[in-house]
Amino acid sequence: MKKPTHWHQWLLIALGLTLVGLILIVPLALIFGKALSGGWGLLVENLSQDFMLHAIGLTLFVTVLTVPINMLFGIMLAWCLTHYDFRGRKLLSTLVDIPFAVSPVVAGLCYLVVYGVESSLGQWISAQGIQLMFAWPGILMVTVFVTSPYVARILIPVMQAQGSDEESAALCLGANGWQIFRHITLPKIKWALLYGVVVTNARAVGEFGAVSVVSGTIINQTLTLSLLVEQLNNDYKTAAAFTAAALLACMALITLLLKTYMEWRQRENLARAATA
Repeated sequence: MKKPTHWHQWLLIALGLTLVGLILIVPLALIFGKALSGGWGLLVENLSQDFMLHAIGLTLFVTVLTVPINMLFGIMLAWCLTHYDFRGRKLLSTLVDIPFAVSPVVAGLCYLVVYGVESSLGQWISAQGIQLMFAWPGILMVTVFVTSPYVARILIPVMQAQGSDEESAALCLGANGWQIFRHITLPKIKWALLYGVVVTNARAVGEFGAVSVVSGTIINQTLTLSLLVEQLNNDYKTAAAFTAAALLACMALITLLLKTYMEWRQRENLARAATA
């Protein structure tokens, strides 16, 4: 990587910084500015509202459940695709990317059609006294769906690059699967895994499209923070809407810092492995 030396290179850098400022930094600054425009008293009052506290709690609750589910799913899927050669392996690898290709709104609609009370399966589930759609289980289901590829897609190239020679040697020496994973695989993939967890967390917190379809947008019941922003804005409660948006922005900034740290640690890990 070399430093810019010609004027057109500096111009390109200035143009890039200008676009970043206009597209990313200015809107973010406006969100915080609008949230604080009424003073700290109004901000605290908005944060202490029942609907705001419930939205925060529901968002964190769904995220706390989504992250470990997709972490386990991602580890098992990445292990399967990188350690075994079987019929249908390429198809499975392709199917992992379905949540990337399908619109979240379409995904939410599919879940509503399959598990809603108008379907046979939905009617049977409802008869058992279980409500999936227009309740938190439905929100969890679609959030898990849209975030399912992230951990796997981050781990797969890392595991492929590292190979499985050490795991095979440990297996020949009598180690069981858990011992191999805990003492050999996990230390090598831990930073990539944490990076995947951070990205999954960010996506789960901010999910809107799929959740809006299956939630029913019932205040104090099925409104997550992202849905609450739209609801408050539609009700012309601008200050409260920007307060909720500022909360999401804070979560995004914290995630960005964690993501940057994980990327740095992962690069350091790969550099050490390359020189070893």
